[in-house]
Amino acid sequence: MDETEMKVFQIISISGDSRAQAFEALRMAREGNFDGADAKMEEARKTSAQVHNLQTDMLTEEARGNKTPVGLLMVHAQDHLMTSLLARDLIEEMIGMLRDKQAE
Repeated sequence: MDETEMKVFQIISISGDSRAQAFEALRMAREGNFDGADAKMEEARKTSAQVHNLQTDMLTEEARGNKTPVGLLMVHAQDHLMTSLLARDLIEEMIGMLRDKQAE
């Protein structure tokens, strides 16, 4: 497996970790554990930053003229990344809604 393929698999794996952490935070918030949810969302943000750095490295290499082959696996990795980011953002909003509802 070459370096690019390794990074692609890492993007898939780490994106899944971030998404799972965000959904765990939502479960905690639904149970009223907002401190736990906040901590888990912070974990999800840190994990997202980790995967974002991988993607930035790949983009930087491409900008330097080292083209990255785009195949189904790369498309799949980008899909995982974008889906996890969207899920994290929506879950943050949902947790805020749950917090507001509890404060009523």
